[in-house]
Amino acid sequence: MGKIKITKNGPYEVSGAIPLAEEEIVVDENGDPLEWKKTKDFPTKSELLLCRCGHSKNKPFCDRSHSKVEFDGEETAGLKRTFSDMEHVYDGPLINLHDAEELCSGAGFCHRLGGIWELSESDTDSDVATAKEQCANCPSGRLVVEDKKKGIVESELEESISITQEPDSGVSGPIWAKGNIEVESSSGEKYEKRNRVTLCRCGKSNNKPFCDGMHRLAEFSDHDESISN
Repeated sequence: MGKIKITKNGPYEVSGAIPLAEEEIVVDENGDPLEWKKTKDFPTKSELLLCRCGHSKNKPFCDRSHSKVEFDGEETAGLKRTFSDMEHVYDGPLINLHDAEELCSGAGFCHRLGGIWELSESDTDSDVATAKEQCANCPSGRLVVEDKKKGIVESELEESISITQEPDSGVSGPIWAKGNIEVESSSGEKYEKRNRVTLCRCGKSNNKPFCDGMHRLAEFSDHDESISN
């Protein structure tokens, strides 16, 4: 079993030979996020150090720039807060939409074709299928669909990590951890295991270690040597 350990004011320590790849968002003809496309596989290693401050010149890997910039990586997300603590449930005819808004990383899959909230209120199979597809593409796990006949709809993801890119927005996105990878705080406590999690790598999130979409405001790019202050 793999693990991601948050180090105090330092990088993510990844152990357990978790596969690492790069994926980018593909948009539709209207510019709305449609699907993910894998663009690169990194060599699988038993241990990795992934940049958390956003200043490494060897992104996505740590080069100890966090020490030079005096990175403040204080974890501000509540350790004890679970998805059920955060969620609001939208009750629809065929599905319930579980929405934990504070987990949002701003990927935007939920806005296509009127938005997942409107689709969840539909009683047509095609709209429900689209809502389920959008939910599955939500990297942060903010959105979870519950089929009223079958229960929670959640893809069985293998343990893996993706470095995300948002080329249409011109920015680099968060670290996408999949498959219920254990995330351990710098204090040694464990965050709730979730099938889909996005971790900040621009260093600007107000919900560390999780992404809150600040990479867009910071115009973060892993092709730049640094980000704006």
